[in-house]
Amino acid sequence: MDTRITLEARHGARGAVRPVTLVAIAVIVMLAIASWFLIIQPHEEMVLSDAGGHPSTPVTPGTVAAPPPANVEAMGTDQLLSEARKAMNDQRYLAPAGNNAFEFYLKALEREPGNAVATDALRETFPFAASSAEQAINARNFNEAQREIDLLAKADPANFTLTILRSKLDAQRKLQDKEQQQASDQERQQQLAAQKAAEEKAAADKAAEAQQASTTAPKGTTAGSTRNAASSQAAETAAAPAPVQAAPTSTPAVLIRSVNPRYPTQAQRARTEGYVVLSFTVTSEGRTSNIKVTEAQPRRVFDRAAIDAVERWEFKPATRNGEPVDSTLTNRINFTLGQP
Repeated sequence: MDTRITLEARHGARGAVRPVTLVAIAVIVMLAIASWFLIIQPHEEMVLSDAGGHPSTPVTPGTVAAPPPANVEAMGTDQLLSEARKAMNDQRYLAPAGNNAFEFYLKALEREPGNAVATDALRETFPFAASSAEQAINARNFNEAQREIDLLAKADPANFTLTILRSKLDAQRKLQDKEQQQASDQERQQQLAAQKAAEEKAAADKAAEAQQASTTAPKGTTAGSTRNAASSQAAETAAAPAPVQAAPTSTPAVLIRSVNPRYPTQAQRARTEGYVVLSFTVTSEGRTSNIKVTEAQPRRVFDRAAIDAVERWEFKPATRNGEPVDSTLTNRINFTLGQP
């Protein structure tokens, strides 16, 4: 057989493979495009329709009055999913408490672990709910914001958005405390300025009265009578008993602004109650310092929450002889379920 013929046949076979490969690639691309338009895109549109919009759409509070809490314990899984979809359409992602989409979906997962509808819905709607919690933070509704963040953590505890929300909540709390402290300091300065002005006015009035009395004294008064009056006054002064030095006066510190402690989430879930006894110093500026736990039941459950609350308390400081001084106080903080 001619070797040249064999080589030409092989080269022809290699060249024929290229068009087949291109056709295969084109078919794969067309199938991917068809899958997008026929499967993926309709699924996303359906999820967004249930969610009430696109993740970039800002969440706006509804004008309709919030519905009352639902009796989720009496609902089956299908009813929970149905109520969750209604809540999604009304943009009730996390609020009001007891009648929102996340609580319905979480209850459905509790009834039926691994439920695909509830799992997918919680994942897809997490951005909307996070936006709702951020709005509560910006409105400085701190208790509601904390509740919504805790609810988000039940759905996805490892989501980094929770770290951002908690940081914003802490920053807003500190900013509010700073503003309140500045307002308190300004009010105190105004009170001191008003008190000083009143004292200066009283002194001026007294000086004016003394000057007027000296001007209207009888003209017949002689030097001799003046000396006699002075001698009589000196005798009365010598006969008068020496003044008794007054005992030092003091007043205790008075609480003027308190902050309720936040109930720890783990203790609330476990239905745990208790108390913490704290000893702390009230400085001459009315702030608290050297806060120590002297007694707690149960131990180390409520300590941090109690200390955080007392750190933000403000007092009218104790005084001794009219001057503010440091003082030491002891206070017991009770943690009871159902407390405001």
